[in-house]
Amino acid sequence: MDDILILLVFAWCVAAVLGALAWLGVRGRRRGVGGEVMGPFEEMWHPAATRYRAEIRVQEQRMIPMPSADGKDQTA
Repeated sequence: MDDILILLVFAWCVAAVLGALAWLGVRGRRRGVGGEVMGPFEEMWHPAATRYRAEIRVQEQRMIPMPSADGKDQTA
């Protein structure tokens, strides 16, 4: 009986940790935050997504549009 109880407690702990990570992932995606929390786990399981997000961050920092090659204003 003790062996079954130990196995059940272990299984519950693993399920609780996985559930907490899933909850953090959903919450972070919904709010657009949480990259600091989920970043290491996502980098382990999906490194391409981490590289993609880093590229998106770099592109978001480029706020000023580049001037056109012919020197004309594109807003007119």
